[in-house]
This record gives sequence, structure tokens and C-alpha cells, in this order.
Amino acid sequence: MSSTVEMFRNLSLGYSKDVTQRYSTSFSIAIKLLAPSIRQDIYNIYGFVRLADEIVDTFHSYPKEELLKRFENDVYHALQARISLNPALDSFQYTALKYNIGVDLISAFLSSMKRDLTKAEYSVDEYKDYIYGSADVVGLMCLKVFVNGDERVYNDLKSGAMRLGSAFQKVNFLRDVKDDYELLNRSYFPGIDPKKLSAVDKENIVKEIREDLDVAYLSIQKLPPSSRFGVYMSYRYYLKLLKKLEQSAPDELMKRRVRIPNLRKMMLVCTTYLRYKILMKYEMVH
Repeated sequence: MSSTVEMFRNLSLGYSKDVTQRYSTSFSIAIKLLAPSIRQDIYNIYGFVRLADEIVDTFHSYPKEELLKRFENDVYHALQARISLNPALDSFQYTALKYNIGVDLISAFLSSMKRDLTKAEYSVDEYKDYIYGSADVVGLMCLKVFVNGDERVYNDLKSGAMRLGSAFQKVNFLRDVKDDYELLNRSYFPGIDPKKLSAVDKENIVKEIREDLDVAYLSIQKLPPSSRFGVYMSYRYYLKLLKKLEQSAPDELMKRRVRIPNLRKMMLVCTTYLRYKILMKYEMVH
């Protein structure tokens, strides 16, 4: 690689890291808890999915459909050419080719993003398809990095990675129910009117999320040491968010977005580390 191309690649990698740190404090914290050898590749995946999400969620004054179509064409071209002048796509193609992240995962993700341009309500099947494309496949992309190309381990942990992605997305749906409905005209939960969200509705959603998290936890325990603590931290963070959502009245969710302050996030890192160490010692003994 020439020094000029290497300089551009480093610029691209720095861009994806910057995107992650600017857009998500919690995700940035979790990435820093991964082994240094895989952090950049997770930044690269996040940068890609974040920009696609921003196109459909925030670029209201611009031609979203045209921008997303161009973004899609550019990522496929980047994979073929092994370079892109879009820094986010350049860093993503680098990771995608390095870890054999398939076009099937990428196209499923972009398909869900396209739905956000037109869909207002979802049937049960559409809801499952959307979550698969918007969240499950992102979990699988990250898993490709975590297992470093080991297909046997990947297939063993695949179901858990998808359930963790599903849980994260459903938590986001529940805490963003107000903005999704009022600002974006979207209602993801099938058969539920956000304005009439009942305690039973919320209880059923929370139960569904807890089931996803329970299955995911079994897979987290089997992750390589390089990624296990970082993923466990994300799991604990969303478990904390879920608890706050569970304790909030349904009408409160239509008034404000549930958040965990940054200081609480740092405290959660400390308590999670202690819990993690205890769990690891228990596993070694048994």
C-alpha cells in the first residue's frame, strides 16, 4: 500500500471512530472495553450503520431516498474496488472484506433502512423482518469480528448474537416511542397505538425483550475474551435501560425519553467489571 493510500485509509479509520464517539457515548464506552486489536473494526461497522440510519432519521430537508440509494450503490462499489472516497464506506469495506462480512447481511440491513422511508406501521412479519435487517445482522457483523473468522464458533453463537441485536433494538423502540411516533410518523410494535400504550402492552414488550436477553446471555459467556467484557457491558447497559422503562408508566414514555446519565454509565462500568470478575472466577472453579 502506497504511503498516500495508507494516509487516506488512516483518515477513514479515524473518521469512523469519530462518528462513533460523537453519536453514541454508551457504545463508545463498550468499544473501549474490547481488546485493542478489534476496536477499530467495530468502529468501522458502527460508522457505516450510523450514517445510513442518519439518512432516514434526520436528513428531513434533503432527498432521503436518493441519498440512501447512492449510499447503497457506493458501499457495493467500495466492496468491489476495495476503496471509497466516502471515509465511512472506505473503513467499512476494509473490515467487511477482512472478516468476510457477506453481502447478504449488508443488503438485509439496507433493506430495513429503505423501509424507514415509507413504512408507518408494521405487521408481525414485517416487524420481525425489520428487526432482522436493522439489528440482528449488525450483531452478526460484529460477531464476525469477535470470532476472527472461526465459522464453527460463529455458527454456534449466531442465534445469541441475533437475539442480543433484537433486544437492543426493541429497547430502543420502547424508549423512542414518542419521537418515532410524533417526529417520524412510525409505529414499530405490531397492533399497538403509541398514544394508547397500556400497562399490559408494555409488560408484554418487556417480557419479550427479557426473553431475548436471557438467550443472548448464554452466548455472551462463550465469546472470546477479546470481546466478552465489552459485549457484557452493553448487555448490562441495556438491562439497566429496560429496568427504567419497566418502572416508567406508559403515559410517561410519551412525554420523555428515558436516559441514563453519563455519571451513572461510568458507575455501571465499575459495577459491571466487578460482577464480570466474579462470574469469571465462578466459571474457573466450576
